[in-house]
Amino acid sequence: MTSTRVIDAPALPAYRRFFPQLEGMRAVAALGVLTTHVAFQTRAVQWPVLGPILGRLDLAVALFFALSGFLLWRPYAAAARHEALSAPNVPRYLRHRVVRIWPAYLVVVVVVLLLLPQARGASATVWLANLTLTQVFVPLTLASGLTQMWSLSVEVAFYLLLPLIGYALLRLRGDRSRFRIPLLLGAGALSLGWAWLIGAVGLPDGVEGKNWVFGHLPWFLAGLVLAELTATAELGHARSTAVRRTLALSADRRLMFVVFVVAYGAACTPLAGPTGLGDVGNTQYAVKMLLGAIAAYAILAPLVCADGRFGFLTSPPMAALGRWSYGIFIWHVAVLTCVFGLFGIQAFDGHTVTVWMLTAIVTVGVAAASYAFVEEPCREWLARFEARQKAMQVQPPP
Repeated sequence: MTSTRVIDAPALPAYRRFFPQLEGMRAVAALGVLTTHVAFQTRAVQWPVLGPILGRLDLAVALFFALSGFLLWRPYAAAARHEALSAPNVPRYLRHRVVRIWPAYLVVVVVVLLLLPQARGASATVWLANLTLTQVFVPLTLASGLTQMWSLSVEVAFYLLLPLIGYALLRLRGDRSRFRIPLLLGAGALSLGWAWLIGAVGLPDGVEGKNWVFGHLPWFLAGLVLAELTATAELGHARSTAVRRTLALSADRRLMFVVFVVAYGAACTPLAGPTGLGDVGNTQYAVKMLLGAIAAYAILAPLVCADGRFGFLTSPPMAALGRWSYGIFIWHVAVLTCVFGLFGIQAFDGHTVTVWMLTAIVTVGVAAASYAFVEEPCREWLARFEARQKAMQVQPPP
């Protein structure tokens, strides 16, 4: 009689998968984007001192990108440090990204292009580019009420790029995972030269290559580096003195606040280009990308590198706004456009506080409806679909 030796699979490690404080930070980012657009269209960006601060709230996009980078890269960073964890299933990952982004987005595009007077009569090219989120590649297709969607187009391009980055670093596991952060930082440094590269290539008129994902990689990589650091700390590989010191500094709220203030303050100066419309030089563009990455890192690092209480960000109102943050982002420009017409307010003629309040109130209401009637039902449908697929795979044959 022979005996069979059973080899137990490695136990799954304790690994944090949800950060409630980041939901509240999504709300902050969404309201920051809304505020900078209101400030621009009411000429508040021309106020002394406060104007550049409001105008540079476009760096809230950097915060959005860093959040995406951190949350989506966490599974890759963890899999590199523990044999029981595997990298995400790419088809499943892409399914979730499509269901997260497109249903609510398609509603906005159809409503705006059909009903918003400033956008009605759009050409088939404009329709196709906006429906497919390819407007940053197609000349002159950023439609009124949808102009902020250039950044969503960049975000979707990053979703496609992320598995390729994961595959490129696939062999850097275990002890070799220590090379992952230096490589990511190196990629970020190289991407700061994107403006010069795309300028040398030459693009058709109406296509802005600086709005492509490669130029904005530093903003995403701020989140990827944080994901690597936190995975190192949580999964027991923080042996390096440099890593331990970086984690300690990143967890220091006061220090990170100072770093944020310095980076954001510098970004409000001509070093990072104009805070309204205007040509951005290649050096200014690179500086803005660098300062945006530093500012986003400084905001997020204390939230994820150390335990603590985050009462405001985890409060019920901020949690709700965080759930609705995607709706706030995709609807606010269309709502802002309507506010001027419906309330008889002339664009670029002041009334900043009034316009902000009206836009915020209406946008939050529309975003809540989008979440309840479009986003959440679609996610629930996907969960049921995947549960059925899983049940079919484990069901024994008759």
